[in-house]
Amino acid sequence: MLKKRIIPVQLLLDGRLVKTTRFGEYRDVGDPVKSSRVYSDQRADELVFLNISRDQPNVTPLAEVIAGVSKVAFMPFAVGGGIRSFDDAAFLIKNGADKVVLNSIAYRDKEIITRISERFGAQAVVVSIDARRAPSGGGYILKSACGTVTEDITLAGHIAACEAAGAGEFFVQSIDQDGTMAGFDIPLIREACRSATVPVIGCGGSGDYNQLRDAFLETNVSALACGSLFNFSDSNPIRAKAFLSNYGLPFKVV
Repeated sequence: MLKKRIIPVQLLLDGRLVKTTRFGEYRDVGDPVKSSRVYSDQRADELVFLNISRDQPNVTPLAEVIAGVSKVAFMPFAVGGGIRSFDDAAFLIKNGADKVVLNSIAYRDKEIITRISERFGAQAVVVSIDARRAPSGGGYILKSACGTVTEDITLAGHIAACEAAGAGEFFVQSIDQDGTMAGFDIPLIREACRSATVPVIGCGGSGDYNQLRDAFLETNVSALACGSLFNFSDSNPIRAKAFLSNYGLPFKVV
């Protein structure tokens, strides 16, 4: 059985870490390098860094973070936000990122997925999907550009197209649940897992270990990414994995 993963997700804004609520209001939650050192000590399986700055949508902030984090954290990490070309992605990987996370560009240019996959391997390409529940209650609306642009494609259709292009993993985030600590959108995660044959990371809504347990047991999700759970409680990856292991969920032993 493949090992499950717990992944702290860290949002970057003007050199600081922030935590948003439904992609809107945010709170400052610290320094990215110091936070990464703590997560490394707490045996996080991976780290995900996403630049959410709309004023600086490029890879410069990510490159700066990689330089600092690589000195203090010793686990794989993925970076995204502002990647606009293959050269951007290659620059980040060559400077220490294990994976790149693509969102808006994945809707516009599937070739970038293919080029990264062919050059660095499919495992290096994570396609991020931000989804909001449709007002009618049927299905999901996909959003790009930090949740500001609506995309005219279904969740299943986008996953199929990106996977055909070479995507090795999907990072699926619920905008509705983001920052609420009210639990994951399990139907969203379940639909993404049904549509993909590669690993899916679920994100948005983590508030306690029971919610992680439910998401793992009720879906085929490979990993869960957490922000608020670790930022606003005394929870950490070691405790989370110890709790979840009681339910027969396999985790890597460090």
